[in-house]
Amino acid sequence: MAQAGGVPCPGAAPGQPCVFKLVLLGSGSVGKSSLALRYVKNDFKSILPTVGCAFFTKVVELGAVSLKFEIWDTAGQEKYHSICHLYFRGANAALLVYDITRKDSFCKAQQWLQDLERQVPFGEVVVMLVGNKTDLGEQREVTFQEGKEFAESKRLLFMEASAKLNHQVTEVFSAVGRELLRREEGKQGRPQRGEAGLARSGVPAGPARCCAQ
Repeated sequence: MAQAGGVPCPGAAPGQPCVFKLVLLGSGSVGKSSLALRYVKNDFKSILPTVGCAFFTKVVELGAVSLKFEIWDTAGQEKYHSICHLYFRGANAALLVYDITRKDSFCKAQQWLQDLERQVPFGEVVVMLVGNKTDLGEQREVTFQEGKEFAESKRLLFMEASAKLNHQVTEVFSAVGRELLRREEGKQGRPQRGEAGLARSGVPAGPARCCAQ
């Protein structure tokens, strides 16, 4: 099996990378597809809204470990909301993406987190909150501190990025990859799965504190 820091990756054939399914969640036009395209192909261009779901793959090296991301880019439009839940199944990680210039997209990311918590087993998914479009800082409606505090309250990973400027895009996916590998190693000594929440520290996430409707 492929090795993650000396620990076998479940299901990986000899010499093959550790494979992880990652879903991109968030409102329409927050830049989910742009983040995926920048990461996978180092490209940026105007993209039409995603219909249903788009799929990308990328193999990367994290230290001595080869990792393959299967990236599912879900549509953000409300009419596709129920369909997107189907892509939660089997997910190892999720990026909750919002646009720092749109407060409503930040609130929607919190709702996506609640949806995710209802659909996946506790402790099975690495979740990162991503504030995209830092290149539009002068139009910012969501402060870095707001994003950081919400992520900390839910024990999520957190980072801001710009797909347009290629700022911290690779770092976002690398941080998720490292956390996935760390958890794979931890499973070797864990007596029972399903005891932790989506939260990074293993504390079940509570209701969102802001943007309540």
